[in-house]
Amino acid sequence: MLKYSPANAKTVALKEVEELQPFLENKRRIYSLDLLSGYSCPFAEKCLSRAIVLPNGKRKIIDGRKTEFRCFSASQEVQYTNVFNLRQHNFNTLRGLHLNDMIHELNQAMPENLGICRIHVAGDFFNRNYMFAWINMAMMHPDRLFYAYTKSLKYWLQNMEWVEKLDNFILTASYGGRDDDLIFKHGLRHCNVIGSETETNLPIDHDDSHAARPSQRHNSFSLLIHGTQPKGSKAAEALKLLKGKGSYSRLKPTTN
Repeated sequence: MLKYSPANAKTVALKEVEELQPFLENKRRIYSLDLLSGYSCPFAEKCLSRAIVLPNGKRKIIDGRKTEFRCFSASQEVQYTNVFNLRQHNFNTLRGLHLNDMIHELNQAMPENLGICRIHVAGDFFNRNYMFAWINMAMMHPDRLFYAYTKSLKYWLQNMEWVEKLDNFILTASYGGRDDDLIFKHGLRHCNVIGSETETNLPIDHDDSHAARPSQRHNSFSLLIHGTQPKGSKAAEALKLLKGKGSYSRLKPTTN
């Protein structure tokens, strides 16, 4: 069975957002469903990183050829064995399934007290049917909120009719993928990762409230760079100057 994870220190802050309170009535909680970073991200480019298992059983991180800033969740998967195992289990469970079986697995494993789900603190929509499975989850549970960052923009566009109809399924296009040109071409709500607060005129999302709020579903924003970055890289220098303002750099992942 799939395993949902409790809110981390960033997403738990959504409890304080007034607009989201109806989704958390009756003691409902915030969860995520996470997949193995990089392996489940078919369109990642500037943030592409993977945790690989060495012959001795240890793990190390491998960056892609065009990586500019390292994926924070891939770093977690190197550091924490239980996190790596959970995300690998979820990915292996889902990737060979047909649409109806994906929907069944997601729905069967969903905690009864789930009120808000961030789809993928780690991972992405690895094919069109998988995204449509989550769209079906939102249709089946209109009193719950589902939101995600994604670089799988082709799948978003292929499912656009359904996405636009749902008030409880909120997507943000994440810059740094192979299809960035589709963001401007189709006017997709987006976010970009920045190394300094002076690099953007957009609001900066420190607590996922821009990403999650249905009222903001057409408004773009920025994220500060976060996670563990390669020593000596521009990303590492930017992170050092931010002095911990990038929220994820302070987070330890949670698992069930």
